[in-house]
Amino acid sequence: MPEFDYVAMDIRGRTKKGALAAGTEREARQELARRALTPVKIAPALGQKSRAGGGKMAAGRLSGKELTLVTRQLATLISVTPLEEALRTIASQADQKRVREVLFRVHGAVLEGFRLSDAMGREARSFPPLYRAMVAAGESSGALPGILERLADLQERQQEISGKVVSALVYPAMLSVTAILVVAALMGFVVPKIVEQFEGLGQSLPLLTRIVIVISNLVQQFGWMVLLALVIGGIIFARALRDEGFRTRFDRRVLTLPLIGKLLRDLNAALLSRTLATMVSSGLPLLEGLTIAARTVQNRVLRAAVENVAISIREGGSLSAAMRRTEVFPAILIYMAASGENSGRLDLMLERAAEYLEREFNTFTAVALSLLEPVIIVVMGLVVAAIVLAVLLPILQINTAVLR
Repeated sequence: MPEFDYVAMDIRGRTKKGALAAGTEREARQELARRALTPVKIAPALGQKSRAGGGKMAAGRLSGKELTLVTRQLATLISVTPLEEALRTIASQADQKRVREVLFRVHGAVLEGFRLSDAMGREARSFPPLYRAMVAAGESSGALPGILERLADLQERQQEISGKVVSALVYPAMLSVTAILVVAALMGFVVPKIVEQFEGLGQSLPLLTRIVIVISNLVQQFGWMVLLALVIGGIIFARALRDEGFRTRFDRRVLTLPLIGKLLRDLNAALLSRTLATMVSSGLPLLEGLTIAARTVQNRVLRAAVENVAISIREGGSLSAAMRRTEVFPAILIYMAASGENSGRLDLMLERAAEYLEREFNTFTAVALSLLEPVIIVVMGLVVAAIVLAVLLPILQINTAVLR
């Protein structure tokens, strides 16, 4: 059970300090009242704070998948049971201890009289600002169950897209790394052993064999230096990305790359469009939605563009005109936003724009993966064939000389 440090006063006005175990802060106050003490300050025990915040996922930080599941469960239960009971039920049934801890803390805050959005704000690492803003809008409008349903749909779509991005990047990367390791092992360990057999023959080796021998010697002598340089370069690059100016220049250069730049723009535009559609349909002001959504955009250039759109709307401009001036958003999104503003169905048009951009992304990744895999395999096959041929040519040369 959680422990709380307290400072209280007894009936004679003397200050008392100590610690007690209680499920929530409210229960701790009730326990002090039973002891005839008036609480002055109550806070989680220091030891408990350190245990809660000591690790990466400590103190109960929900992952994206866990937040999606919790949102869907809460959206389902809150329509048939009181909020406190729904939170307690979900927390009790959670498999992970840290998930239970987060939900029980939110549940305790709600019992103390906090609104759900404010209770989630005390667990800011688990519930992002965009999420809390939509929950607050649902509480203010009295449509919390419906907004939680939309939030769950939004979270599931974002998880689906994230999964596709990971599969699109990880599989080719792993295949490429495997191919490089196989070739490096052949050149560093196999080829030198075979080349030893040709030494002292007094014959001129074929050109391909000499080239392979030179590369093999380079791999043996300088391979570790190349690997060390790559590691150091990666560390330097990672630290350089922490500099805002360098990160902005890097993000701008990435957007200019063929295919990859368009893919990143479309992907971020799809996420932004779906997020705004969900927020507008939930009754959240567009300007507030843009301001919060800008924080979720990782690319610095695109983030600045979203912030500029928010500034333009604050000054009285339209969403479509502000997007057009940034010159970074896809034309389909600008067109759909303009149609939505003219028809009064901005949320519907943004939703359709997101669906179109997501289909484009899915098509591109499917085609790219179907082409990239055979290309990597063919290139690896050609390299291995060249190594094998470099080994066989001297043998054939020796056999020909013996037959003559």
